[in-house]
Amino acid sequence: MQEKGTISIHTENIFPIIKKFLYSDHEIFLRELVSNAVDATQKLKRLSSLGQVKGDVGDLRVEIAFDEAKKTITISDNGIGMTAEEIKKYINQIAFSGATEFMEKFKEANDANEIIGRFGLGFYSAFMVADRVDIETLSYQEGADPARWTCDGSTEFELSEGSLTERGTEITLHINADSEEFLSKYRLQEILDKYCRFLPVPIIFGTKTEEEPDGEDEEGKPKYKSVELPNVINDTNPIWTKSPIDLKDEDYLEFYKQLYPFSEEPLFWIHLNVDYPFNLTGVLYFPKVKNEFDFQRNKIKLYSRQVFITDEVKDIVPEFLMLLHGVIDSPDIPLNVSRSFLQADSNVKKINTYITKKVADKLAELFKNDRAGYEEKWPDIGLFVKYGIVSDEKFYEKAKDFVLLTNTEKKNFTLTEYKDKVSGEQTDKDDRLTYLYTTDPQKQDAFIQSAIKKGYDVLVLNTPIDNHFISALEQKLEKTSLKRVDSDVADKLIKKDDNPPHILTEEQSKQVKDIFDKAINRPAYKVELESLNPEELPVTVTMDEFMRRMKEMAQMGGGMGFYGSMPDNYKVVINANHKLISKILEAAEDGQTQLAKQAFDLALLAQGLLTGAELTDFVNRSINLI
Repeated sequence: MQEKGTISIHTENIFPIIKKFLYSDHEIFLRELVSNAVDATQKLKRLSSLGQVKGDVGDLRVEIAFDEAKKTITISDNGIGMTAEEIKKYINQIAFSGATEFMEKFKEANDANEIIGRFGLGFYSAFMVADRVDIETLSYQEGADPARWTCDGSTEFELSEGSLTERGTEITLHINADSEEFLSKYRLQEILDKYCRFLPVPIIFGTKTEEEPDGEDEEGKPKYKSVELPNVINDTNPIWTKSPIDLKDEDYLEFYKQLYPFSEEPLFWIHLNVDYPFNLTGVLYFPKVKNEFDFQRNKIKLYSRQVFITDEVKDIVPEFLMLLHGVIDSPDIPLNVSRSFLQADSNVKKINTYITKKVADKLAELFKNDRAGYEEKWPDIGLFVKYGIVSDEKFYEKAKDFVLLTNTEKKNFTLTEYKDKVSGEQTDKDDRLTYLYTTDPQKQDAFIQSAIKKGYDVLVLNTPIDNHFISALEQKLEKTSLKRVDSDVADKLIKKDDNPPHILTEEQSKQVKDIFDKAINRPAYKVELESLNPEELPVTVTMDEFMRRMKEMAQMGGGMGFYGSMPDNYKVVINANHKLISKILEAAEDGQTQLAKQAFDLALLAQGLLTGAELTDFVNRSINLI
């Protein structure tokens, strides 16, 4: 039997297109061919379970061998095999409707995955790296004849009688000059580790089993020395394929070490397992992240039937969970997946929603069952929860019961608990509740102490997400606003009707303002006199809460370009009731300026704004005053 013919793709341009447009991702040829080989074994296993295969199918496997001298890579399996007619059907007729559609649509494709996935070109990815491809195959069907197919990368093929004596398929790639990197054991091992580490059948990899003739056999024919292939390189039954009831904590931790050998142990994990309305399995781990808001986006790996697809999972996993680690496996996501496909696929959106719900349920369970343990983990998991509240309304509806607010005494409160705690002292004259917070307890200590003296509580909100979290809370909590503890003097942080009377006359007030304007002489600092408690500081430098937030968001890339370009502006609050202000009024003109400058510099020092030459001048002036 021998047959020659033309591959029915209706164009002679397909192979140059494949080589050109798939070149950037050409390592995926191995994933495609190994995946096909695995499919062949799985189909045989299925047919056997249905009683359609006679006898025992034996130990199913896939072998990858390479021969550097002959420049070949061979992928073989003992799966379902093909007849000559099936070769014509599956190999010669490429699975898309004519070249016209292909030629029009490949122009829009962004990457190799998209082209392969769209047009069923899995097998033909072999021609990205090979000048010639040979197929030897023998079908499982009783009485089937072996078949051989060969093609040199043109549209011409040759189909003839094959030489296989055992069921299965063997594909040999004759590697082209541009792709000889794939004749390296280490390069192939790298690709197999990436894509085939958890395939469901044993993957065996090594050098080709035939070398130079090693003498002759009894009939005088050349005898070849057999080289044993190494052991299986994959885990055929990874943790996410098992039932949670069959697993111990040690199993989850051991799997985590396999995936991330240099990471600390995770805090906890979530085992995903759903079969309706889509199929999904996987394990997601919560790592220890503290306040390092560094998105390492390649930590969750997406698989389809245990074949690695991608580690860019932003459309499948909600943005706020991108810091999680682990594995997601769904056969409902095609093997050849592209970003544009992910964004449009309805199953992906369902999976995204499901993962959000599972994470929320797990956190709620931890909080309910072991609040002390939950609070201990809060410095690590708070980042996830706050980010989820900022970005996902459905998540907030669940998270509002287990998000924690931590104060300067390191006590934790739920939103309801904290409202109950501070509503008595921190409700203003307009019946609005004010939460005070610090972003730097050390730097802002003077302001914190002033607030505590008034009976106020101060929260610590010092993570990179907290700027957005604060805004989210203000939108979601009724009649509640948040102010940084140094955004105003303590008497003015929460508007009350009990301000002390002003002891200065109108003329004295004007004189004090003139003295400080002259001493400061900086347009960015606006002097204002306030009637405050005599025990408060004589001079305080603050920045308006709204302006500071806008500038911080602009610095974080929040799209506030206008505010980001504005210069810093500060308010210099003079406590008209402090005895130092009266002393300044009584001093000689030179002494007035020096004392005012000293008091202003102390206020700058409290805010960490006194540096360089100004700090040196302050130190020298302090020595002279002493």
